[in-house]
Amino acid sequence: MLLVIGVAAVIWTIGHLMKVPRGARFNLLGLLYVAVLIVQVVLPEGHPLREATGGKAAGWLILGGLIALGVGYALILRRVKARVLDNEAKEIPKPDPGKFRDGELERYARHIVLRELGGPGQKRLKQAKVLVVGAGGLGSPVLLYLAGAGVGTVGVIDDDVVDSGNLQRQVIHSDARIGMPKVFSAQAAMEALNPYIQVRPYKRRLTEDVVHDLLTEYDVVLDGTDNFDTRYLVNRACVAAGKPLISGALSQWEGQLSVFDPAQSGPCYQCIFPEAPAPHLAPSCAEAGVLGPLPGVIGTMMAVECIKLIAGAGAVLRGEMLIYDALWGETRKIRLKRREDCPVCGAGHGKPSPTIEAGGNGA
Repeated sequence: MLLVIGVAAVIWTIGHLMKVPRGARFNLLGLLYVAVLIVQVVLPEGHPLREATGGKAAGWLILGGLIALGVGYALILRRVKARVLDNEAKEIPKPDPGKFRDGELERYARHIVLRELGGPGQKRLKQAKVLVVGAGGLGSPVLLYLAGAGVGTVGVIDDDVVDSGNLQRQVIHSDARIGMPKVFSAQAAMEALNPYIQVRPYKRRLTEDVVHDLLTEYDVVLDGTDNFDTRYLVNRACVAAGKPLISGALSQWEGQLSVFDPAQSGPCYQCIFPEAPAPHLAPSCAEAGVLGPLPGVIGTMMAVECIKLIAGAGAVLRGEMLIYDALWGETRKIRLKRREDCPVCGAGHGKPSPTIEAGGNGA
């Protein structure tokens, strides 16, 4: 048995050093366990391999049963905890998102003195409903700054739970909330920051069967997801509903953001990215890495664009893409063109036309 435990320890250590996901490492240990059981059942008593792996199947069956009980208990406990948090969130009386209460005007005083925002702009923020897709690296600063800015209703949808590997960049979560669904962790942080807003957590994956009904409840959508399937889904739904989409993306040291709003004659996401790139050309953050503060930079810019869009302040990045290179401290802006043959927002289909024109450097 000691031999098997040693092999398992080696598998786990090598997997950790190679940054193999924890789930895959558990699968390998499961395969090792099954192989040991097969050895115990198939080989005759006294066989050297059987003796080296414990000699009897009974001990391994008992060990497997205890592990199964522990895993089952942990899963049940996690589900019960999520259900309790969900029920508590539903039972808490929510403030009226359309009216200012005592203390709010002082809270938002630095906004109200801004000429481009003022009292009317802050009121529009109070009355606005914003949906944030993803409570991860980009979603964290977006959610915190929208809450702090006083956006009256903020929905957040994500099916993931907080993991220790998230905390290097997902600053809305904490070590104490590891294992908690991200939407409830985000809700706790947002309501602690600003009790005058309404947070709507949706602990589920965004899918075709719910996205259209969900978007009808919101004025603006911000997409901070890290996979192209969801980005295309959100884009299609936003175009169909006539909702502006603020989209951000990250890779290693570089980030980008844009406002896609075909209802105002701008391009949509698929105008610029007609097809998802091959997986090896667009690795995930887990595969390629990402600088911890970078999501904070891009996510904060996304929140700024959202506030400008709601309040009608300044010029939003509609038809433009802002690209930030953190490694070299450079920012540039490029103009984006709508494709008439775009299958989502265009008049027809066909061979994609050029979508990006060279533009000047941003400040």
